[in-house]
Amino acid sequence: MSSADGTRTESEETETPGEGRGRGPRTRPDETPPPSPNPSPTSPNPSPTNPTPTPTDLTPTDTSPSRTSTTSAFTGTPRHLLYAAALLLVSFVGLWVLYEVQPLPMSDIAVYRAEGEAAASGGDLYGFTVTKWDLPATYPPFAALLFIPTTWLSLGTLKIVCVLVNAGLLALLIHLSCQATGVRQATGVRQAAGVRRAAHTAPAVLAATALGLWLEPVFQTFVFGQVNLALTCLVLWDLARPDGARGKGFATGIAAGIKLTPAIFAVYLLITGRVKAAFSALAGFLVSVLLGWLVLPDASVEFWTRRMFETDRVGKVWIVDNQSLQGLISRVLHDPEPGLLWAVPALLTAAAGLYAARRVYLRRGLDTWGVLCTAVTALLVSPISWSHHWVWCVPLLIGLAARVRRHPWRRALLAAVTLAFTARTMWLVPHRGDLDLHFSWWQQPFAAPYPLLGLALLAALIWWTRRTGNAPGEGDESGEPGKPGASAPRHIPSPRADQDLTARTARTTGTARTTPTARPRTA
Repeated sequence: MSSADGTRTESEETETPGEGRGRGPRTRPDETPPPSPNPSPTSPNPSPTNPTPTPTDLTPTDTSPSRTSTTSAFTGTPRHLLYAAALLLVSFVGLWVLYEVQPLPMSDIAVYRAEGEAAASGGDLYGFTVTKWDLPATYPPFAALLFIPTTWLSLGTLKIVCVLVNAGLLALLIHLSCQATGVRQATGVRQAAGVRRAAHTAPAVLAATALGLWLEPVFQTFVFGQVNLALTCLVLWDLARPDGARGKGFATGIAAGIKLTPAIFAVYLLITGRVKAAFSALAGFLVSVLLGWLVLPDASVEFWTRRMFETDRVGKVWIVDNQSLQGLISRVLHDPEPGLLWAVPALLTAAAGLYAARRVYLRRGLDTWGVLCTAVTALLVSPISWSHHWVWCVPLLIGLAARVRRHPWRRALLAAVTLAFTARTMWLVPHRGDLDLHFSWWQQPFAAPYPLLGLALLAALIWWTRRTGNAPGEGDESGEPGKPGASAPRHIPSPRADQDLTARTARTTGTARTTPTARPRTA
């Protein structure tokens, strides 16, 4: 809840669903309404035909923010904007210096370009290899169709464009993460007002982009020219929309048609009772498959019947680059093919991860954390999750940052998780040749920081949701567990429709709520 100056006070924990943007001066319950602008000298009490105007009767120009003030709120102070831009420039200069010392291979963008060429010319999509590492195409045919525009540029120009686009996508992901973290989905109550405001402040987004570039998964995405940031933005934008939004889930299905891993989010929608959105995701996926088959029928048959099952086409599962559960188990057992010793734990982890995602949504009403649980589960159980696939660390860190207020141990936790995604410990252990299969016991945690962190996250969320949370509207912004016996709704409806209806009714009747906990929302 925001106060008049845009800050959150500790006494304001909830706001009444249905309040829209204020169109007039705010009134407190203990304040008297404003006097009539033209009181009659002979009539102390206003007549029914000329009532005292209510706050909603006043002209909106009295209090509505002007375009100048809105722009100022977005750009922040000139000094803060200058500092943030300078920090971003320093990050890009550092990236350029690294490129001069050790040229970035950006091998994946070369593969994408080759896929686009094969799709445009009708060549063998899964029969070529490129770069000195002999990398093949591993994505569905639909992805190859989307890569056709990459053939319009030279490879050198394409690499520059890829860096700039990924920088913009990182800023967008930070914005979407702040937006998604700022609302408690179960009740429509605004949480973490500071983080939500940061989503609309250019200096905060620019500074976070400058720092986020050096997170290991994000940095590796730049190094290889990957599409991870684009897919993460697509899925997070789609799932952060209110339940009942038109086509919710369809974009997630499209993301699964580009790279199969996002398909698990359709399962998350299904087990949390959002059947329509789950089927929309399925529809999006089927549309991508159909388009690929219509344009590239032979390649589609080849991929969906054979290539998608060939994990060895993607890479070796036991190298430190693979930060999945299978990579961890392969290195611990010193076995390049763990077989059932990986398959059984993977199935158990998938069940536990989706169970945690469902519980955090139904018991806490935190849809964003349910999405994060699902993302971590997908990264753990996938046969291969390269370190740059863990770009979901960006919304994870922002979600943790939104809940550190008044809790020193949570700030320590945020610092520890940030360090884990920045330290690059998997690259510090000896890993040339087959040394990855010969780590000693004390080297194993350094070689697999992400799967260990993911397992710890799922376990922590299952423990945190062992009891039902606060009743709707009674939780604080830090998301504290409720008292024993506190109830939570078994079904969590979307509050958006009720809010819009109530707001329209209030504007039509010209009345405003003045209950002790009800105040107009701010943008």
